[in-house]
Amino acid sequence: MLRATSGCALIVMLSLGMGVVTADTFGTPGTQFEIEFVTISGATNPSSGRGVVSSDYRIGVCEITNDQWSKFETELAVSVTGAPANAYDDAPYWTSPGVPVNEISWYEAAQFVNWLNISEGYHAAYRFMGTQGTDDYTLDVWDASEADNGTNLYRHRDAFYYLPTEDEWVKAAYWNGVAIQTYATANDATPVAGVYANYGYAPGQPWDVGSGTKELNGTFDMMGNVWEWMESPYSDADYGVGATRALGGGSYCDDGYRLAYSHRNADGIPENAGWLGNYGFRVAADVPEPHTLFLLVLGAVTLFTRRSVRMAD
Repeated sequence: MLRATSGCALIVMLSLGMGVVTADTFGTPGTQFEIEFVTISGATNPSSGRGVVSSDYRIGVCEITNDQWSKFETELAVSVTGAPANAYDDAPYWTSPGVPVNEISWYEAAQFVNWLNISEGYHAAYRFMGTQGTDDYTLDVWDASEADNGTNLYRHRDAFYYLPTEDEWVKAAYWNGVAIQTYATANDATPVAGVYANYGYAPGQPWDVGSGTKELNGTFDMMGNVWEWMESPYSDADYGVGATRALGGGSYCDDGYRLAYSHRNADGIPENAGWLGNYGFRVAADVPEPHTLFLLVLGAVTLFTRRSVRMAD
């Protein structure tokens, strides 16, 4: 169950009315951090193609940062390692706390997501075999009885947090409630490099998450900054462990055409940690049960009321 604290109780409707922003809190005092999520509705969908997701879900407002990653490592208390060894041999190239964690492999992102689930009492999303923190810790798949929807052999059906599938990622970036747009900008205009989105070497490196302009559905940096891992295999219908994974959004060092809906990136073998720090990820999640949302809303209203009274005094 989500824990509402003074730092994560605030829930606001986006100005475009496309979703609700919530923040989930993880960790313990000293290494605690939040992840903000925006709700994406499953009520309407493209008639075909990528981006068809028929149930509500949430996606991270921002990419996971170095600060969040380092706090996760402290909380995990064992090395983020395993097999194959080359999936774990790169430290972040860009080291500022607020930039996206980078030089990240799919395996590393999966271990982060598993910890989010386990630390909050949910089932791990991804099946690893062996002993965590050792070099025999290796990825496996779930059988159909355990898999999400009986078909997604990577994700366990009872996981609450996960990497977004390509459809989940695409819908959150480009779906405006009526159609799929070319860009994730609110008005579907080509984003201005270095202002709206970080691409084309405008700043020359990743910027702090949230530095650009809010995108169509309340996210930041789904265009540019760093490439983002997706859960889905790029083309392997059998969900092979080593299958190429999709990546989305382009990065700070990519041209603008890679930011568009039409572009797909297949350069994503799971152990690939990126080149010069341009691979990262964001987290997706289920929508809390209605009674949990009610408690969060109640906490937000109470917090807002108390602050208003103090300001009046």
